[in-house]
Amino acid sequence: QVQLVEFGGGSVQAGGSLRLSCAASGTFNRYNMGWFRQAPGKEREFVVLISVSGRDTYFGDSVKGRFTISRDNPKNTVYLQMNSLKPEDTAVYYCAAGVNWSKEASKYAYWGQGTQVTVSS
Repeated sequence: QVQLVEFGGGSVQAGGSLRLSCAASGTFNRYNMGWFRQAPGKEREFVVLISVSGRDTYFGDSVKGRFTISRDNPKNTVYLQMNSLKPEDTAVYYCAAGVNWSKEASKYAYWGQGTQVTVSS
């Protein structure tokens, strides 16, 4: 099992940057890690995922070229660097852990509580 806690959300103006962290306890280095987001009234959306080793990543189309993901396995932490933020990036961001390589939220067994990101125009 793994427990996940997100940090780093906040408010920023359009064009700005934020870095989210997801700290894990448990068997972190057995899981692919994903970031998802959910805006009010919308379904949860896939953002990006990273493999166990960190060598492979897969980005959602809406964030490609603006967001990067990395993980530090000895520190049990995964990072989401968000640049060139847009108002439509406003959402609660969740990190998730799963054994499958998938952009489907249902494939992830463990979830953090989420952190709010608000981008103003």
